[in-house]
Amino acid sequence: MSEQVKQTVKKVFEDLATGLETGRMGAKIKIGLTIEGSELGTEVMCEAANIIKQKNLFDLVLIGPEMDWTDEFIYYSTNECQKEAATLMEELLDSGEIQGCVTLHYNFPIGVSTVGKVVTPALGKELFIATTTGTTSSNRNEAMVLNAINGIVAAKATGIKKPTIGILNVEGAKTVERALTTLKENGYEIIFGESQREDGGKVLRGNDLLLGSVDVVVCDSLTGNILMKLFSAYTSGGNYETGGSGYGPGIGRNYERNICIISRASGAPVIANALEYAYELAKGKLAKVSQIEYSKAQQAQLKNICEELTASQITETKERTMPPKEIVTCEISGIEIMELEEAVYTLWEVDIYAESGMGCTGPIVLVNDEKIDRAKEELKKAKYI
Repeated sequence: MSEQVKQTVKKVFEDLATGLETGRMGAKIKIGLTIEGSELGTEVMCEAANIIKQKNLFDLVLIGPEMDWTDEFIYYSTNECQKEAATLMEELLDSGEIQGCVTLHYNFPIGVSTVGKVVTPALGKELFIATTTGTTSSNRNEAMVLNAINGIVAAKATGIKKPTIGILNVEGAKTVERALTTLKENGYEIIFGESQREDGGKVLRGNDLLLGSVDVVVCDSLTGNILMKLFSAYTSGGNYETGGSGYGPGIGRNYERNICIISRASGAPVIANALEYAYELAKGKLAKVSQIEYSKAQQAQLKNICEELTASQITETKERTMPPKEIVTCEISGIEIMELEEAVYTLWEVDIYAESGMGCTGPIVLVNDEKIDRAKEELKKAKYI
């Protein structure tokens, strides 16, 4: 028997053994984890990795600097630069080597935001928070309408066939409710839940968050980010997130990567839950579900609804000339979300190429490292920072 045949037979028997042990046949799903950057040290990454190893649901792939425990897993070595780890993560996702990844920090493009998942304290029910970081749109109301679709996508990809949604009682909630009602009347399936307060309704109060009155709560990303931190760390005093599944996957129209975000304060239980969340999304074919839901929403005139929501924000039509593209690695923070796009255009007008994004502390403008000082001066002059 040749060596090649022996290896093939060995692989067949290994797959059979795995199938008998787990009840699943075929190659395991692989989920990545970047291990550098936590405020709690790499110890929490090691602990989370071992939790996943014991459960044996999927193959864990580590990305980052070598540690004394990384050789126990599938491992890709990088230096301590988080940018290098992010680049390698993208390559592994795009090649199909891994089907999802959990990381601490990632600049999603405008139009993409994350859907977090927590466990409500009143009844122990899972609640999707749409959304928790990223910028779906610079227009708050349009963003919340798109966030509703993103929340439905995340819920369906994890196995909830008919998720219920509610809109958090924040600024613009009633406008968003009208827009989503129109989308439903146009043929897009939306199942509205109802507040548990006496007067009911689609708009949720704080009590509904604690109860988990719906499957998906729709809000703006900054509010969602605060909610995630409160739900995740209220039992620890704030410096160690103990509950929930992290800030979730980036979802948006035509976006395909399964990248799930955790916080620098996420503890081992949250990191392990986030990895399982990424696994559920991979198994549920997140990108395909997103494509289907956005296609259905477009057929229900989503574009027209969004244009009506943003029409009142447009005060003038101005020709925008983008400078030649450059590599942008330096972040400028402290910019109001509603002014983010105008800040980018301000830099374009003085021939500085810039892009907008969302960092861990809020909106950011990204520029080339050689132009960071000049860019800051221009933004200060325009009173954006």
